[in-house]
Amino acid sequence: MSTPDAPLDPQALFALLDRHGVPYRTVEHEAVFTVAQSQAIERDLPGGHTKNLFLKDKKGQIFLVTAEAHARIDLKKLHVPLGAASRLSFGSAELLGEVLGVEPGSVTPLALANDRTGRVRFFLDRTLTGFDTINVHPLVNTMTTAIPRDALVAFLAAIDHPPTVVDLPEPPAET
Repeated sequence: MSTPDAPLDPQALFALLDRHGVPYRTVEHEAVFTVAQSQAIERDLPGGHTKNLFLKDKKGQIFLVTAEAHARIDLKKLHVPLGAASRLSFGSAELLGEVLGVEPGSVTPLALANDRTGRVRFFLDRTLTGFDTINVHPLVNTMTTAIPRDALVAFLAAIDHPPTVVDLPEPPAET
């Protein structure tokens, strides 16, 4: 169990979801680090699957973008819909651990429960709002948790991280 200042672990996260009345279903699996590795999980769990980008701009603003797993995103233009001060770069593993309390490969919107000081601005890919269920990691990449979309959005609002829904820029078509 986590102490008040320590990041939540999955069991503490599930207790928090329970306290907020969030329905969920979790399956355990081998560790996955990429969308390609998660293909089998996608077959077993219906709904939208995610990829998560932990980003920062030159002014130190921190962003979490949760996109549909197979979305193609133009990272050179992503700063525009996010309102970032500059082009974005990936946040370091150290910053990720400090702010969201997770390791690379385990990034998830549920980790926003660990951002108690509100440093992270959260953005949700509009494509994901078309799914009734959204599948995310529960702070570790050895499990996937399916949560009804509306319950996930309500939970994130309840922990002071309501998502801003955005249309993510796609890269130019290859010729």
